[in-house]
Amino acid sequence: MNAKLLILILILGIGLLFVGNGVYIVSEYQKAIKLEFGRAIEEDISPGLHWKWPFVNEVLKFDARVLTSDTPSQRFLTVEKKAMMVDYFAKWRISDPGRYYTANSGIEDNANQVIAQLVNEGLRNEFGKRTLQEVVSGERDELMAAMVSQITNYSHDELGVDIIDVRVKRIDLPEEVGDSVYNRMRAEREQEAREYRSKGREQAEVIKADADRQQTILEAEAYSEAEEIRGEGDAQAAAIYAAAYNKDPEFYTFVRSLNAYKETFKSRGDVLLVDPNSDFFRYLNDVEGRGQ
Repeated sequence: MNAKLLILILILGIGLLFVGNGVYIVSEYQKAIKLEFGRAIEEDISPGLHWKWPFVNEVLKFDARVLTSDTPSQRFLTVEKKAMMVDYFAKWRISDPGRYYTANSGIEDNANQVIAQLVNEGLRNEFGKRTLQEVVSGERDELMAAMVSQITNYSHDELGVDIIDVRVKRIDLPEEVGDSVYNRMRAEREQEAREYRSKGREQAEVIKADADRQQTILEAEAYSEAEEIRGEGDAQAAAIYAAAYNKDPEFYTFVRSLNAYKETFKSRGDVLLVDPNSDFFRYLNDVEGRGQ
């Protein structure tokens, strides 16, 4: 291999190395800035293929998509000085790569910390203007909109990011007051339950008394009706007996005597002391009942 070919290969190698280190690509979901010895000379480079001087320029690329800043639960006070633990997250996006790099050196974790502090302060101010009821259910959307509007100008001008939205995931009472609140709620529910039971027992007594009264009335009406029916039956029986007696007094007397004998001697253990000549044995002594 002669010297000219070696020099040519060396020049090609240096050229490829120079081109390889000078060409860079910015994708559509990235934002980039170009630095020259640590100083920004080109900000917000558009997506596509670009050139930089090797060893002189440096290109920093940042995620241009919507990012999430999620922090642990924070303690806030309402206007009534009631404490609550709030778990929330913020959605943000880089709007100015130059300011973003200047504010936090382009490190996403640093940006998350600053954004968390901004959101924390904004929520603390907004919670301090509202009651617990308004925070929990009444004005949560208005609270978030006011807070985002309050901090978005600062974040854009100072941090190079836009706060898109802030949402509360959960609101809890602090542990030190949670038990007392739950105990008070339990006591209120138990008192309400006792009131319902008392009203239920009162209504039960009224219903029972009414049922007893209706039972007494029904029994009295039934007894009265039964007595009327029994009286009518006795009257009809007496009329039948009288008619039978008037039709044949002797036969009627004979049948009555047979029934008396039957009832008297139906048990073998019965002992009866009667004068044989009494009227009781009238038809036993004489089938015609003439007696002696």
